[in-house]
Amino acid sequence: MDLQLKDKVVLVTGGTGGIGTAIVKAFLAEGAKVAFSSTSQAKIDALLPELEGDVKGFVCDATQEEQVKQLVEDAKAAFGTLDVVVPNAGYEGKAGVVADNETEETLKVYTLNVFSPLWLMKYASPTLVEKGEGAIVVLASAGSYTPTATMHNYVSSKYAVSGLTKCVAQELMPQGVHVNYICPGPVDTDMMRRIERDQLGDAVPHEEAMAIFAGTALDKRYATPKEVADAVVFMASPVTAHTCGMGFNLDAIAPSC
Repeated sequence: MDLQLKDKVVLVTGGTGGIGTAIVKAFLAEGAKVAFSSTSQAKIDALLPELEGDVKGFVCDATQEEQVKQLVEDAKAAFGTLDVVVPNAGYEGKAGVVADNETEETLKVYTLNVFSPLWLMKYASPTLVEKGEGAIVVLASAGSYTPTATMHNYVSSKYAVSGLTKCVAQELMPQGVHVNYICPGPVDTDMMRRIERDQLGDAVPHEEAMAIFAGTALDKRYATPKEVADAVVFMASPVTAHTCGMGFNLDAIAPSC
């Protein structure tokens, strides 16, 4: 299937993380031009030799609105326009019971998981609307619809980002821009390893931890970053232009009906 992404300009935040790198590579494989952000030039320089295609990296602290605005401007200056926007950067936060909640930690999670996508859509959407076409695909989580004890910061932030995305989808769809979000369950990334240690401690080996966290999945495993990236590319493509405000579930959980 031709996903009609050749020469489209894609902007991805968090492009040097596990899922982010897979997303960048997946769009490049479709012939797209990709601008991505990272928190450091060293990470960008380490990744660029692995990439093939028209791609540029930019340093951006996605928790700072002005830097997100500058990222959009830099991407447009580099490639002339924007066609697809992927708010991907995220933070799992620290696990803990609500009685021990620290407001500073909650704000840290919400700033990256909710405000950063909001800012990216704020500054990128006018270009898409002006063109009358394009896509936004937000990285949410299975946590957007599944409560988890001791992860109230992360889960509530993902509930928030799913609601945010649905609202933006209703706003932009009549103007030709389709907006959706991806909801992976556990993914085989460094973030998931941190969650394993945070929830279970260092003494529990990865294989045992995966059996616990992926225990409800029908295939008893984590998703791969590539599987998440493939879902993002599909939802960003013109072939799904009639799909609006949908959460693409990627968790291999048995349906209830």
